[in-house]
Amino acid sequence: MRSLVPRTAIPGRSRSLHDQLARGLGYFSIALGTVELVAPREVCRAAGLNRYDRIIQAYGAREIANGMALLTSHDPTPWMWGRVAGDAADIATVIAGTRDQPSRRRNKALWALAALIGVTALDVACAVGLTSEKGGRRTARADYRDRSGFPHGSQAARGAARQLEQLPAMHALERTGSSQEREHRKTPETTPASPS
Repeated sequence: MRSLVPRTAIPGRSRSLHDQLARGLGYFSIALGTVELVAPREVCRAAGLNRYDRIIQAYGAREIANGMALLTSHDPTPWMWGRVAGDAADIATVIAGTRDQPSRRRNKALWALAALIGVTALDVACAVGLTSEKGGRRTARADYRDRSGFPHGSQAARGAARQLEQLPAMHALERTGSSQEREHRKTPETTPASPS
């Protein structure tokens, strides 16, 4: 019989295509964030921005944190939407930075903007796919296949009934119960006398 639990609910490795894409984007976030953090001036030059070094470094720290969250979280959905929000901030920064720039820098900014829009489209597609797979609180299904129902696991529960025989209260209860049964067997059943 096929399991009703969605593949994305299985703990451990990612199973769905969107989960795998989110994992890849997590690695991409860490790599991009490291470059932005270490070499913000070069990133600004490549994007056609001027004097945005501190902002680019802050964005780099955000990218690294988001990438780590994508790689370590069982459900990457909220972190993917965080990437989408970060992409919107990146696009706004590039648009604001291209004002009053010479045409050479403006051309670089347009290429950077096109790359950002492409990455944003990929992030939105992944976030929407994860949201539809995992659902909300009402539609999400949990995977309880690794649960035994015993507080300390099924191995600890093995032989637990044998340990109960050693409890003194149980022996006292057994003795009381068996003596009551013996007395009940000894007393003959009397039938009520019929009225004459």
